[in-house]
Amino acid sequence: MTTIAFIGLGNMGGPMAANLVKAQHKVIGVDLAPALRDQAAREGVTIAASAIEAVKDADIIITMLPAGKHVRAVWAEAIPAAKKGALFIDSSTIDVDSARAVHEIAKQAGVLSVDAPVSGGTGGAKNATLTFMCGAEKDAFDRAKPILEQMGKKIVHCGGAGAGQAAKICNNMILGISMIGVSEAFVLAEKLGLSHQALFDVASTSSGQCWSLTTYCPVPGPVPTSPANNGYKPGFASALMLKDLKLSQEAAAASGATTPMGALAAQIYALHNAWGEGGADFSGIINLVRGRE
Repeated sequence: MTTIAFIGLGNMGGPMAANLVKAQHKVIGVDLAPALRDQAAREGVTIAASAIEAVKDADIIITMLPAGKHVRAVWAEAIPAAKKGALFIDSSTIDVDSARAVHEIAKQAGVLSVDAPVSGGTGGAKNATLTFMCGAEKDAFDRAKPILEQMGKKIVHCGGAGAGQAAKICNNMILGISMIGVSEAFVLAEKLGLSHQALFDVASTSSGQCWSLTTYCPVPGPVPTSPANNGYKPGFASALMLKDLKLSQEAAAASGATTPMGALAAQIYALHNAWGEGGADFSGIINLVRGRE
């Protein structure tokens, strides 16, 4: 049994921590929200009063936090309080510069570290089917992998410090762009009198095939498990897609990459969020494409 500190028990972190409990680890959790702490406690997580208290006896420390500034602050506080030989894993989705900065904090303290953002949404977090994209030295990755495998089904070593975050924002830029494209195609099909099922049957087995269509179809019916069949209740909220698209554009500007489609996708999701749809699933972008009624 490994002692694991888990800092950030929200929609993703809470189920991830619960899966570690199910795997017979001792999990010590921290969150600012009382309701999240209570839910985690019901699932077997031991609740600590602070990050410092949580990490002092932990073999592994996992963070799942909203933004780079939060990860920087928590790691700067927690690393000096951690015991010798502890491994730090950050599964937040943050900017690459912050990921590299916290790796450097860990390196200066002689601590192994991994950036390991995830893909798979809340369903993947609950079902332990997440994909982890990891940036780390090989020894840190090798140590982290068995723990990550208890929360996910695919663990990929993408490279050194920050490579996991780079992979995550590139992947989600593809996802945001493709969901808009799929939504536009269904709206065009509606205007042309083509049924949703007919378009799905053709495109899902033709050159238009993609994950946004075959797994997360933005119209109800063809894929019964997609959020479109549940009022666009989020697996992955539009606000989070906007966050990731903004991160992609910050990275593009910093690196000199040209990403016009990514920039346009960020603008479209910004409008979707401005409509008040930030809490809806990102596949609900189809409603913006249709226009407000």
